[in-house]
Amino acid sequence: MRARAHSSAAASECQTRFAELVARGATPEVNVVWLRWIADARLILALMPKALVLPLLLLVLSGTPQAGPLTDLERHRLISHLDMTEHWLVDEVSQLSPEQLAFKPTPTSWNILQVVDHLVVVGPIYWQDLQKAMQGRPNTARRSGTDADILWYGVDRTYREKAIPSEVPAGDLRDMRQGLEAIRKAHAQLREYIKTTSDDLRSHVVERQGSDAYQWALLISTHEQRHILQIREIKASPTFPTR
Repeated sequence: MRARAHSSAAASECQTRFAELVARGATPEVNVVWLRWIADARLILALMPKALVLPLLLLVLSGTPQAGPLTDLERHRLISHLDMTEHWLVDEVSQLSPEQLAFKPTPTSWNILQVVDHLVVVGPIYWQDLQKAMQGRPNTARRSGTDADILWYGVDRTYREKAIPSEVPAGDLRDMRQGLEAIRKAHAQLREYIKTTSDDLRSHVVERQGSDAYQWALLISTHEQRHILQIREIKASPTFPTR
């Protein structure tokens, strides 16, 4: 996968999710963590009450990545995004019928069960990529993208790409509950690492992405977010089963 330049038109799904979170009682102060990561003034203006726009913009525009152990704010950003995608995925798929899970908009499309199967397959692979990067020597070479690029990879599906062969779902997943449990366990492993590590993620590179390890940890979550949007696209198909 490769994070690419974003399109502001792709923000609509992210706006929808923010509205859903607020409707459930979550406050802008709570959700500001992952909104800050979107790092686009136009989207911020569309999402936030005017009284919160200026301080949020100052947060967006301040600071650059620094080598060294994760700061409390960096840990909070990663965990908040991971929590968001975990709950969002459950919301999207847990109540679907077998017919809905098996529906394909086109003969060559993935169905929703295959999308979740893909997330199950890549979880251990992405974790290994992160661990391999941290076992390598520190590397201060310029990265191929920014944190904002990684975030926009999760919300902008303008550019589509095929999964590499080792990450294509094999069709082994039959029970959605088992799939969600496997993803939850992968999240728990990553979440615990983020909470407790003293590693310098910014000084290590994940070669397949050309990103630093901190960005890769974020990409694990934004990749899932990207596929949640794919699931929403499937559900929005005119021929999607009603039950």
